[in-house]
Amino acid sequence: MTRRTTLALAAGAATGGLASKPANAAPASPLRLWYRQPAQEWVEALPVGSGRMGAMVFGGVAAERLQLNEDTLWAGGPYDPANPEALKALPEIRALIDAGDYAKATEVADARFMATPKRQMAYQTIGDLKLAFPGLDGQATDYVRDLDLDGAIATTRFTVGGTRYTRQVIGSYPDRVIAVRLSADKGRAISVDLAFDCPLKSKPVSRVEGVNTLVLAGANESQQGIPAQLTFECRVQVINRGGALSARDGALSVAGADEVLLLIAAATSYRRFDDVGGDPVAINRAVLAKASAKPWAALLATHQADHRALFRRVEADFGTTTAALKPTDERIKASQTTDDPALAALYYQYGRYLLIACSRPGGQAANLQGVWNDKSSPPWGGKYTININTEMNYWPAEPTGLAECVQPLVAMVRDLSVTGARTAKVMYDARGWVVHHNTDLWRASGPIDGAKFGVWPTGGAWLCKHLWDHYDYNRDRAYLAEVYPLMRGAALFFLDALVVDPKSGKLVTNPSISPENSHGHGSSLVAGPTMDQAIIRDLFTSCIKAAAILGTDADFTAELTAAREKLAPHKIGKDGQLQEWQEDWDADAVDIHHRHVSHLYGVFPSDQIAIDTTPKLAGAAKVSLNTRGDISTGWAIAWRLNLWSRLGDGDRAHRILSLLLGPERTYPNMFDAHPPFQIDGNFGGTSGMTEMILQSRNDQILLLPALPSAWPTGRLTGLRARGAVGVDLTWTRGKLETAVLTAAADGRHHVRYGASAIDLDLRKGQRVRLTAGDGVLRRA
Repeated sequence: MTRRTTLALAAGAATGGLASKPANAAPASPLRLWYRQPAQEWVEALPVGSGRMGAMVFGGVAAERLQLNEDTLWAGGPYDPANPEALKALPEIRALIDAGDYAKATEVADARFMATPKRQMAYQTIGDLKLAFPGLDGQATDYVRDLDLDGAIATTRFTVGGTRYTRQVIGSYPDRVIAVRLSADKGRAISVDLAFDCPLKSKPVSRVEGVNTLVLAGANESQQGIPAQLTFECRVQVINRGGALSARDGALSVAGADEVLLLIAAATSYRRFDDVGGDPVAINRAVLAKASAKPWAALLATHQADHRALFRRVEADFGTTTAALKPTDERIKASQTTDDPALAALYYQYGRYLLIACSRPGGQAANLQGVWNDKSSPPWGGKYTININTEMNYWPAEPTGLAECVQPLVAMVRDLSVTGARTAKVMYDARGWVVHHNTDLWRASGPIDGAKFGVWPTGGAWLCKHLWDHYDYNRDRAYLAEVYPLMRGAALFFLDALVVDPKSGKLVTNPSISPENSHGHGSSLVAGPTMDQAIIRDLFTSCIKAAAILGTDADFTAELTAAREKLAPHKIGKDGQLQEWQEDWDADAVDIHHRHVSHLYGVFPSDQIAIDTTPKLAGAAKVSLNTRGDISTGWAIAWRLNLWSRLGDGDRAHRILSLLLGPERTYPNMFDAHPPFQIDGNFGGTSGMTEMILQSRNDQILLLPALPSAWPTGRLTGLRARGAVGVDLTWTRGKLETAVLTAAADGRHHVRYGASAIDLDLRKGQRVRLTAGDGVLRRA
């Protein structure tokens, strides 16, 4: 806590902001979620993660539930969904769209253009490790459970019969385990029965191995006609200090121990999207052999040092009131009527915590639920929905100092360039590679879910923006050389697949949709939706820039430059709105309040539209946003938060943030509610708050561009801007106090605060402090 926060809390309590501090209140901390009762529902449990594994901790007294996941446990197995009949149907679909027969085009696409199968595989759960504690059926007092974001540890504390019990759970990336410590303040007080409960229809089997290891082993499930091809194993090694171990009926028991340490490892036979020949047993045994050689203190220290090296890069303080002393669930319930700026800061850091816990080098990218899922067939399959949701997961990564967490996404794009090349050839007779609106562990790249949702060819192109952004924020030329072929392949597809719109003569995608909206003219299918044109314009531009930096591909970039000039531009419609389609159809849309705001991609995450560079288009974007409305699904509210921040309206952005933080869109454990749970809203919320305080776009660094009046004083430090520069910001009474820029690479930076601007030529390692006491930026 900052000194100012501590004083504010103390002053508030002294003046009656909180009548008395309950005996079971957690210590005041701006980085802790805490509760006075165990979780009853999954969305009340607390998440920990090791990058590859996730656990939801319920915090029960007589019984504890640890719901477990491993990031490669998905249904099915390697498969190729490319439909060889699609290429024959493509000319007919395009002709029907050009003729305005959108309903017939959809009929043909549904029958002949979709991937086989028409659905993808689902992310699955290992199930539960259930802990029963004999003798703890009495009334617990002084109960508190919490999740310390800084320490990345979930802890449950309570007293029964005069004994104080403590249970701690961590997800360690360095040691690749979920580790649980059961302890008490009296000897011989720990007795626990352990058993697995798995919901998979493949019926994995639980058994005891040796004297101290509980094993769950089996296979994943078949889905959509794709046979199950993965084996998996989860094993728990029990290390007890004192007491006795016994086994019965595939379960383990410990009686009368002074302390118990549980080490949980899980793995599947997955090696790559086309290789399921791994040995999960050997992997788990090796992991546990290493981890079991360490005492709890060493495991905890290694884990926390690793986590804090990332997490502590950023500090956030938007102000504090006495509302921050209440349990987290109570704060969320009261958020719509209570002044609680610290709740926003907690949500901000929670998003960063979640990304660290679920997306680390060597593991899978964060899916629709990060790494946390309690179902064998979760909502939307828990897949990678790449028409917004997967990208939103990574919006906060670069600007909030978590560049390492992007590596799994880069690895996924590398895989997709392989599977997407076959889809491009088979279904479009095109070079390069393409991915539509969803993918899964097996890197399926064809259109699924029916033509009205799935015939959208720019998912891979949007993912490539993250490849470029990773370079732009870090300026690593060697990395750019590695990913440039991926970007080039995505652009090559569109050089082949774009067609001339007979109405305008412009290059457009055809067929496509504006995700996931229907234009009201018989279908969703269309040629050249605004989002596609903007995404492809970004892709071509980043390829052109990358080739120039690398000194390569002059002929190819000339071709891209010529094609970029022929792309259909953004248009303003008759109602002053930014058009979603080439035709002025926004008022005809089936749902004018649709959750997706796809046509506003150019405002955010792109920077093609901005209030200072394209004011007319920015004004049209505001009209579109006002028509759409602020209230939507959780992730869609988060996108609106980012958009209004980019459009410079801090107070509107803050009102939308308040909607996101309310009990209808934030569960008691702070997971985002679509509903149901989707993690992208959490990450989008963190990104949107960053955009309120710092923007890095159009070759500028903007300081406090959308500061809301609700946060008159605060600080946000450790941020990153394009050009490989760190930014620390402090403001007082709504005005910039100081900005400290630290260069990680040589570069020139145009820094702007309001109407004042300054150009800085910085060398790697150079640190500059700026002030703006009178509204004018100057070096301190």
